[in-house]
Amino acid sequence: MAGVTKRGGSPLYDAWVRVGRALRVVLLIALALLFLIPFYLLVRNGLASEQDITSPDWTFFPSTLHWSNIRELFEDSTVPMARSLYNSALIAVLTTAGTLLLASLAGYGLARIPYRHADRVFYFVLATMMVPAAVTFVPSFVLVSSLGWVSTMRGLIVPTLFSAFACFIFRQYFLGFPKELEDAARVDGLGYWRTYWLIVVPNARPVFAAVGTIVFIGAWNSFLWPLVIGQDRDAWTVQVALASFTTSQVIRLHELFIAAAVSIVPLLVVFLFFQRWIVAGVERSGIED
Repeated sequence: MAGVTKRGGSPLYDAWVRVGRALRVVLLIALALLFLIPFYLLVRNGLASEQDITSPDWTFFPSTLHWSNIRELFEDSTVPMARSLYNSALIAVLTTAGTLLLASLAGYGLARIPYRHADRVFYFVLATMMVPAAVTFVPSFVLVSSLGWVSTMRGLIVPTLFSAFACFIFRQYFLGFPKELEDAARVDGLGYWRTYWLIVVPNARPVFAAVGTIVFIGAWNSFLWPLVIGQDRDAWTVQVALASFTTSQVIRLHELFIAAAVSIVPLLVVFLFFQRWIVAGVERSGIED
């Protein structure tokens, strides 16, 4: 009986371990399939005709794949899809770069530069995260409008550059950053600015990549602010362009689906490339403390 109940070599125990592993695999496959259903629908409906999409007889894939829908999307004169993709890419890249610079500088200053009111400033920054965006939306629009930034890249980018969440993540990370590296830099005659650029930034790439990925995805998916500020068609982002396919007069389903499929490709590329940095950056930020 001792041999049967022993955990290490018991056939019964090994069988339960195999069953548990099989159940985990089945569960993960089921969750993966559920996650992939929206992407399947985008591709399926994006390459279908209007009749196939609205038909009551559902098929896994239409009998004829309409690859011409992609060409039709970019040749549509009413929706500047190519321009919208360019605008979204430009806004997302510049917003990410600006946010990383400002938030990392603020986080490093709050974590490392001696200042007796540093904690109060940090709590004030955290308090801004509790203010609903709807409260500051109208004042922000009035300010941007008074500056003449409506339908400009400045109006779309500058008001969104600073992120209190990103500042929080950077501060938490820099609090746990090895002080020995900074002390060695100061022995070599480096000040706070050069220490930040030459020592801190190169060793903080995981958290920069993680925060940058989150900011990029948020900037790419932003809809309400670009909708209000980008009033000219030349200033539309991809999210505003997607909304234009659904109007009170007509709904172009096949263009809407193929446009949505095209619009998520940059996000998939960014996420797949930086996904391991997201987890590593959050783990090293000290957020659990």
